[in-house]
Amino acid sequence: MQTAYDISSMPLIVSAAEGKQYVLTIHDLPNERKPRERLLSEGPGALSTSELLSVLLVTGTTKEGIMEMTNRIMQEYGDRSLLLSTDAKALAQDLDIPLVKATQIVACGELGRRFFRRSRNGAPVIRTAKDVFEHVSDMRNLSKEHLRGLYLNAHYQLVHDETISVGTVDANIVHPREVFRPALAYSAAALILVHNHPSGILAPSEADFAITQQLRHAGELLNIELIDHIIVTTDSFVSVS
Repeated sequence: MQTAYDISSMPLIVSAAEGKQYVLTIHDLPNERKPRERLLSEGPGALSTSELLSVLLVTGTTKEGIMEMTNRIMQEYGDRSLLLSTDAKALAQDLDIPLVKATQIVACGELGRRFFRRSRNGAPVIRTAKDVFEHVSDMRNLSKEHLRGLYLNAHYQLVHDETISVGTVDANIVHPREVFRPALAYSAAALILVHNHPSGILAPSEADFAITQQLRHAGELLNIELIDHIIVTTDSFVSVS
């Protein structure tokens, strides 16, 4: 028995007759293929992350439909980075979406984190750069540069995971207070920084070395150790330290 084709991420249709682009909207889908109807009939596990996000956000904007919007958001931010976001205003600006939709995403992420903390029996243990690389697999192919903090307790268990900034990682932009605020809030003993290079170039830049040195000195004052700073690409990683 052959498996049926399933096209789920094709936001554009080109008219061969006129050569014009037509944006596929949710209204073009048959009822049984619409995310909300699929959730009811097949359960949430059958939906992609972008489809689940479309159910959450309900509608698009005058500039783009809901399916086009959620596919773009996933391509630019990725699953985990999106749900780790805590600043709705920054998220709205980064993704060019209405503030009300950004607040919905941030609220959903916070609910998930709270439930996770309550139900967590064994937190991930991160002891090596390879552990970091495996843990952040969701950010290896992102189209934008993300700086992420992995906050550990004294037993090397992950107590918090947060996207600190999106965009070029620069010592003049990333302030130590934004990096160490979660460490204080979650009583972390140490942290690991990790960011991706969308260019695929693994070599650390001068800015990467500068921000690592700056934050290591700040951590010493707070008695919170910056264990490592990892750069990841699609299939490899390197330590800045």
